[in-house]
Parts: sequence; structure tokens; C-alpha cells
Amino acid sequence: MKIGLERIDMQEGIMVEALLDSGATGIVMSSEFAKKQGFKLKNLERLMQVRNVDGSFNKEGLIENTVEVNIYYQGHRERTKIDVIGGQKWKVILEMPWLARHNPEIDWRTGEVKMTRCPEECGKQWRPVQGKSGWEKQKEKRKRKKRRRNRKRKRQ
Repeated sequence: MKIGLERIDMQEGIMVEALLDSGATGIVMSSEFAKKQGFKLKNLERLMQVRNVDGSFNKEGLIENTVEVNIYYQGHRERTKIDVIGGQKWKVILEMPWLARHNPEIDWRTGEVKMTRCPEECGKQWRPVQGKSGWEKQKEKRKRKKRRRNRKRKRQ
């Protein structure tokens, strides 16, 4: 599922394909992705051992860092910490406790995910006081640029 991730420190966001994994026990982000996108890494007080999706120990070692982000999806918004882990194919993995807390409606045939049963506190605590979030502004800016390019092409 495509989600928006907003970096807290810069209020800039990106769209990313996330994996819903009912077998995972933590929300994780690829360390390669986190570094490439410039997320601010925070050291964990205690390092954590981690197993991969297949049950093997992660060859990259212990989880040492976390990032704080806003997650956006279909009107849903929440601020959360994501553990950063090396050697992952997926950029972001959303795990079973996250799925249980938000209890989304999932149509497994079409892949559609609806956030219709989120807990009361989802998004309300972290809404911006004014205007749109950084990633929403970036998305609109990209659309405007694309429209301008299309207009120029039509004129030529």
C-alpha cells in the first residue's frame, strides 16, 4: 500500500510503497532508504535483536536507530517511531500490532485498504494548526510543475 511519510524535522514528505506484514512484530524502515531520504536517525537506548521475515537473524546486526515520522494514508494521520534496519528489500513494513490497533478493512482481491475503523485518537493529536502538511504541499507542487510542462509541450 502506498503511504505518505513526513520527516518531522523538515516537514517534507514522500510517498512510499509499504508492506503490510501480519507476521512482523515492529514497524521497520530500511536503513538504506532512511539514509537516502535524509531521515534524522535517533540512537536507541537499548539495541534490539531482530529476525527477518523468514525467521533468520538479520545479517546487518542489531537495530540501533529509530526515526520519528508522520504516516499518512487516506485521511489517516499519526505520528510514530519506526525502527531502522539494514538488509531489507522493503522500504517500510507495517506490522501486526499496527494492523490490530487500526483494524483496516482490507480487500485481498483488489489490494484496497480502507482506514475506516481507526481508534479515536488517530490523527487528531498531530494535525497541523494551519494549512497542509509538507508532503501534501510537495505533491501539489509536483502536479503544478507537471501541468506547466504539459502546457509547454502542447504549445510546441
